[in-house]
Amino acid sequence: MQKIKVVKDFVENWKDHGYERGESQTFWIELLQNIFDVKNISEFIKFEQQINGKFIDARIPSTNVLIEQKSIDKNLEKAYQQAKNYDNELPYDKKSRWIVTCDFQQFQIYDMNVPKNPPKIIFLKDLPQRVDELRFLVDPEFIPIVEISLKAGELTKKIRKLFLDNYKTPSDENIISTNRLCTRLVFCLYADSAGIFKPFQFKNYLNPINESISRQGLIDLFNVLSTPINERDKELDDILADFPYVNGNLFNEKISIPKITSDIKYYLFAVPTDLPYFNWSLINPTIYGSLFESTLALTTKKKTSKYKSHVAEEKNIRREGGIHYTSIENIHKLIDPLFFDELKAEFESCNDDREQLLTLQEKLSNLTFLDPACGSGNFLTETYLSLRKLENKILQKLGDGEIKVSIDQFYGIEINDFAASLAKVALWIAERQMMQETSEIINKRLEFLPIRTTPHIETANALRVEWARTDYIIGNPPFIGYSFQTPQQKSDLQLATNLNVKNIDYVASWYFKAAKLIKGTKTKCAFVSTNSICQGEQVAIIWKNLNVKINFAWRTFKWYNESNNMAQVHCVIIGFADFNDEKKFIFDDGKIIEARNINGYLMDAPNIFIDKRNKPICDVPIMMKGSQPTDDGNLIIEFEEYEEFIKCEPNAKKYIRPLLGAKEFINGLKRYCLWLVNAQPNEIHKMPLVMKRIKAIKEFRLKSSKEATRKSAETPYLFQEIRQPTEKFIAIPRISSERRKYIPIDFVESEIIVSDSLSIIPNANMYHFGVLSSIVHMVWTRVVCGRLEMRYRYSGRVVYNNFVWCNPTEQQKRAIERTAQGILDARTLYPDSSLADLYDESIMPIELRKAHQANDKEVMKAYNFDLKMTEAEIVGELMKMYQNLKNL
Repeated sequence: MQKIKVVKDFVENWKDHGYERGESQTFWIELLQNIFDVKNISEFIKFEQQINGKFIDARIPSTNVLIEQKSIDKNLEKAYQQAKNYDNELPYDKKSRWIVTCDFQQFQIYDMNVPKNPPKIIFLKDLPQRVDELRFLVDPEFIPIVEISLKAGELTKKIRKLFLDNYKTPSDENIISTNRLCTRLVFCLYADSAGIFKPFQFKNYLNPINESISRQGLIDLFNVLSTPINERDKELDDILADFPYVNGNLFNEKISIPKITSDIKYYLFAVPTDLPYFNWSLINPTIYGSLFESTLALTTKKKTSKYKSHVAEEKNIRREGGIHYTSIENIHKLIDPLFFDELKAEFESCNDDREQLLTLQEKLSNLTFLDPACGSGNFLTETYLSLRKLENKILQKLGDGEIKVSIDQFYGIEINDFAASLAKVALWIAERQMMQETSEIINKRLEFLPIRTTPHIETANALRVEWARTDYIIGNPPFIGYSFQTPQQKSDLQLATNLNVKNIDYVASWYFKAAKLIKGTKTKCAFVSTNSICQGEQVAIIWKNLNVKINFAWRTFKWYNESNNMAQVHCVIIGFADFNDEKKFIFDDGKIIEARNINGYLMDAPNIFIDKRNKPICDVPIMMKGSQPTDDGNLIIEFEEYEEFIKCEPNAKKYIRPLLGAKEFINGLKRYCLWLVNAQPNEIHKMPLVMKRIKAIKEFRLKSSKEATRKSAETPYLFQEIRQPTEKFIAIPRISSERRKYIPIDFVESEIIVSDSLSIIPNANMYHFGVLSSIVHMVWTRVVCGRLEMRYRYSGRVVYNNFVWCNPTEQQKRAIERTAQGILDARTLYPDSSLADLYDESIMPIELRKAHQANDKEVMKAYNFDLKMTEAEIVGELMKMYQNLKNL
C-alpha cells in the first residue's frame, strides 16, 4: 500500500510537467529512486552519454535500456527512429534490449527482441496500476508476461502432442479428450504456483508416481478435485485427501486419458532453459489463451490412423476457421471507446463521494457482455480484468466492501469445444488473480475455492443458435473471404444475412445477426474485422442492408498479436448500435476525428453507397479489362525464352507481340505473347512448337468447369477474351501498392498487347489522363476501391464508373491537358527508371512531384475545390456530388 502511494505521488507531481531540457534528468532520477529504490543513481543511469559526436539522453547499462526523452506532446515515433540511430552506433555487446521513448505523460516501450511489434504504451496517469510493467528498467532478469505466456503455450503444445501419440487406438474422441485434459493440466499447473493448491502440490503428487500407474494417479486426482470434501471416500490416501475441492465442472466430465510417460512429466514440470525463472502464476490469461489456442486449435477432423496428419493440418485451421488472435492493446482499441472510457470517466467524476462510488460499483456488477465468437475468451477475459481493476479502485477509495463484478456476467459462443473449455479456464485464472489483488486492497483473505462462478460459454455454431441479450456485444469474429468459405460457411452467411449474394466476408454474418438482435434496444456492439468490409463492392451490399448507426471506428491498422507467428492482417474496428451516440469518433493513424456521421467507408460523410455500375456515371470513355488468355501459360513467351523460341521457330516472329500485365507495366519488365489474330491456318501448321502449345491450350480449356472456357477450346490459338484497342489507350494496373501517393497510369501503343491484370480506356485523351492522375481521383480510389491485403484493387465498375468528373471550362480543360503533359515530360527525364522507381514515395524525382502538384492544383480548381481541403473533405464533396448525380 505504501508503494502505491509513492507511485501516485510521482504521478501527481509530474502530471503537468514536460520540458525536455530542464526536467528530464529529475524525472528519471525520481522514478528510479522513489519507485524502484535504486541506490547509487549516478552509477545506475548515465545521462547525455556521448557516442560518435551524438548525445544519448539516458542509458541504463545494467539492464540494456536506452531512453530518448522528449518534451510533452512531441512526436515519439520520430524519437524512436532517433533512438534506433543511436543504438546502431553502440558496440554489439552494448546493444539495447529495451528502447523507451517518453514525453513525461507516456512511456512507449520497444522490446528489441521483437522489433516488429508495436510499442507497449503506458500513460503516466495509469502508472499506479501498471508500474510493474516498468520493472525491466531495474531488473536484468525481467521477463515480459508475453514471453512467459508464450513459453507456457509452447510447453503445453509439446505435452498435447505427446498425449496424442500415446493413445493405443487413435480416434476423434481422443482429440477432444486431449483438449480437455490439457485445460485441466493448465489449471493444476497454475494452481501449483498461484497458491490455489499448496506449493507444488500437484507436482509433488504426480511426479514421483511410477510411470506404469501415473495414468491411474491422474484419474484418481481428477475424481478428488471434482468431489466435495464431505462426500469423498473416508479411506482416501492422505496425499489425495489433502487436495481442495475445485468445482466449476472443470474436472467432472469423463475423458479418455492415455499412458503418462516420463517425457510428458518432463514437459509438465519443465522450466525453460532460456528463461531465468518460470512461474505459471505469472501467465496473463488474456494472452495465454490466444497463444495456446493458436498452436492447438484443432477440432474434430476426418478420421485418420495417424495423429501426425491431424497435427500437420493445424496450420490450415487458422484459415479454415478465420482465426486471428488479438493483443491486449488491440482489445482495448475496441472496449475502451465502446464502454470503458466512459466508465473510467465516471469513476474520476466520483472523486471520493461514497454514494457515487457505490452506485458505480453496482452499475459495473450489472453490466453483461457477449462475445459470439469468443475463441479462447481473450476479449471476455480482458474485459473482466478491466472491470475488476476499476472495481478495485472503487474498493480502495471506499476502504472496505466486497467484490460484486463476477464472471457470471460474461457470455460466449465458440464452435471449437477446446477453445470454449480454455475460455472458462482463462476466466477462472483471471478471477483468481483479481481476487488476490482485492485481498491486498481490503486487507482480507478471500477464498477462491470451491469455484462459485460460472462463465456462460456455449459450444455451438454462433450463427445457428440464439444469442443471449446483453448490454454489449464484442469480439473478433472469423474473417474468411468468400472464395475460402466452405459450403457450410456459405450457408451460414446466407442464413444470417438473408441475402443471396456472393463476394462478402464471413464476418458480415455476425454484423447482421447482431443488428437483428439489438433492434429497438440500447445494446452496443463492436467487432474487429478485415478492412475489406469497408471497401469496394462489399460496402453497398453490407452496410446498405444492415441499417445500424456506426458510433466509432478505427480505420485500417496493421494487426498485431502476441504470438511468434503474427497474423499479417489489416483490420478495422467498428462500434455500432441501433441509435446514435451524442459524439462519434474516427481513429486514424494516431489522430482522433470527431465526426458528424460515420458511413460504411468509415468516412465522416453521409450514408452513401457506391454500387457497381456497368457504364460510367459521367460522359467519359468506357473502361474495360485487358485481354484474357486463359491458356495455362502457353500463349506467353517469357523474356528469358524469347531468343531460343525464335531460333527454334523463326516463322513465329511476326506473330509475337510485346505483352504487358500489371507487373510488367509498373516495373518496366519485358514479356511477349503469341498474337495469332488473323493468322492463316496454313501458316500456323508450319510452326510445330506453336501447334504443340495450341494443343495444350485446347486440352486445358476443355477441362474447365466453366462453360465459356470450354467453348473457347474451339479457338485455342486465340486469347479467350480479346479487348485489344486499335488506337493508343490509357492503362491502369488493377492491383498496385498502397504506398504510392498516385497510382501510376500511362498511355500504351496499340501494338502492345495488354492482359487482364490491367484496365484500359480506349479513346482517352490528355484531359482524361490528367484527371485520373490527380489527387482528387486518388482519394476517391483510396476510399471506395477494394483491397488485396492493403494494395489498391482498382475496379472499373466500382471506382471508375462511379467517379464524378468535373465540368471544366475550356480554359480549365486546356490547363489540365498542359499539366498532364507535364507529368509525362517529367517522366522522360528518367528514361531508365520504371514507373515503380518513379512513384516510390521515398525517391520520387522532384520534377515529377512538382508536375503532379501542378496537375492536382488545376484539377482541384476545375472542381471548384478549395486548395486547402483535406483528403477527407475532398471525398465528402465527391460523395455528395455522386449522390446528386445518382438521384437525377
